Amino acid sequence: QDRPGAADVPPIGVGRNCVVDRAIIDKNARIADGVVITPEGKAANLDADNYFIRDGIVVVPKNAVIPAGVWI
Repeated sequence: QDRPGAADVPPIGVGRNCVVDRAIIDKNARIADGVVITPEGKAANLDADNYFIRDGIVVVPKNAVIPAGVWI
């Protein structure tokens, strides 16, 4: 499941103590521990590096990596 030689890359899936609200997590996404994903307080349509928001839904695309402790 892990990429060889990448100790700082989280495993595929959603880590421990994460909050996911109104979001779509695509195939092979890697979300580290303690991440909060919510569209609250953000524009209804937004493009960012490892995610985007469409019509108030956060989308984490295929193969994206979200580091530990990030608030989206």
